[in-house]
Amino acid sequence: MNLTSNLSCLPENTRKGLQFADSRWQALRNNNLTYPTVITNSKETLNDFDADIIICGGTLGILIATSLQKQGYNVILIEKGKLRGREQEWNISRQELSTFVELELLSNQELEKAIATEYNPGRVSFHKGYELWVEDVLNIGVDPVFLLETLKNKFLEAGGKLLENTPFDSGIIYDNGVSVNVGNTVIKSRLLMDGMGHFSPIVQQARKGDKPDGICLVVGSCAQGYTNNNTGDLIASFTPILNQCQYFWEAFPARDGRTTYLFTYVDAHPDRFSLEFFMEEYLRLLPEYQNIDLEKLQFERFLFGFFPAYQNSPLKMPWDRILPIGDSAGGQSPVSFGGFGSMVRNLKRLTLGIDEALKVDSLDKKSLSLLQPYQPNISVTWLFQKTMSVAINQKVSPNQINDLMSGVFQVMDQLGDEVLKPFLQDVIQFPALMKTLPLVNPKLVLPILPQVGVQPLLDWTTHYLSLAAYSGLYPLGKWVKPLTTNLSPQQQYYYHRWLDSWKYGSGGDYNEN
Repeated sequence: MNLTSNLSCLPENTRKGLQFADSRWQALRNNNLTYPTVITNSKETLNDFDADIIICGGTLGILIATSLQKQGYNVILIEKGKLRGREQEWNISRQELSTFVELELLSNQELEKAIATEYNPGRVSFHKGYELWVEDVLNIGVDPVFLLETLKNKFLEAGGKLLENTPFDSGIIYDNGVSVNVGNTVIKSRLLMDGMGHFSPIVQQARKGDKPDGICLVVGSCAQGYTNNNTGDLIASFTPILNQCQYFWEAFPARDGRTTYLFTYVDAHPDRFSLEFFMEEYLRLLPEYQNIDLEKLQFERFLFGFFPAYQNSPLKMPWDRILPIGDSAGGQSPVSFGGFGSMVRNLKRLTLGIDEALKVDSLDKKSLSLLQPYQPNISVTWLFQKTMSVAINQKVSPNQINDLMSGVFQVMDQLGDEVLKPFLQDVIQFPALMKTLPLVNPKLVLPILPQVGVQPLLDWTTHYLSLAAYSGLYPLGKWVKPLTTNLSPQQQYYYHRWLDSWKYGSGGDYNEN
């Protein structure tokens, strides 16, 4: 069977899912997506509440829901389907998982049970370029089924209320709270948290149909039959630029086989190819990538999707009493997929911040926006996304992106793990960046400048200087902490949020894990 001539190897439900995702991707490229009006304002006040917090979106919302419920708040969690983890593991680094134990969401024994796979080392490799191997980076595969079921039970045992098979319909913002319509039921709370992801109707209304500035297209599979399944690829390429984009690959050992991804960074131009075409490319190139015949693989499942990124992020809600979390907030960098890793990294910060916001009643849009602050270490990665992208009509050297990536990673490898490892985990720190940039060969950088453009370079310079400032402000902010004891509770809330923004915005959270 010639699997690359069509997608006949995909199960029927997978083909339908791929076609549905493709129709949405096409509508986005052609500006045909309409945004709903699901949030309205009322000048009235609510007389009673069903909960302190309503969280929409249970897959990752259960993490923060359980954490807040254990803090003593009454939480209602809404999930449009059944709250259950997918079969595909979530990859993360071990140091980040300590958050679950620190917040008493999991015991050490439960955390170990949640780990489905662990491997070493991981490879970074580029076509006709540099190759390196690294230990203990994104080498843990967490079992989402076990993790979510465990947290779900703990949430319910702590008194939380879960509404499954209950899609969010609409909400009304009052002076003192929020009412949410779900089916024929109205529930009321002081705060509404949106964890419904990139395509949340609340997010769509807030963004008013704005086109994303960058897209990450991803296709892949998990299959059995690979002869070598002991190592992983964090990022690898073995082709030049194809179809006006650079193909990158990832591979991880999984409990029921080996997971491989093909991903690329593009804009949302109407002429960009479809996910269906990308899946065909994946099947065409997978044998060469993994040195195996497709006929020898037993596919367990196929994976696909597209992840939008906006330079206007994190998203600032135009309403009081609504806080976006996870992918809804758009707080991940444009080079990461966001999701689980981003949520775990910010889980403690959000738990403590929301707790304080509720205690001092700082639930207006200005106060809540401080819980999803500007982070220059994320904003500087827009330039990296640009250097890994090619415009639809741009002519560049076929191996330009590979050459640049190879040169940058060679420098970071020579500088050591303290520079390399945070970068691979999407944590950009000013000292590491300052050491790396001067050592990259100018012959690799200069050809990329016309591709990037003047305005993105100016924007990046602003974010780079802000990163330097945040790196200095964070230790200064900690130093003045003893002087803040006489501040009012409201003032302390603002001080703590600024301290958090300097910490996370400089990558300081990485060093303290």
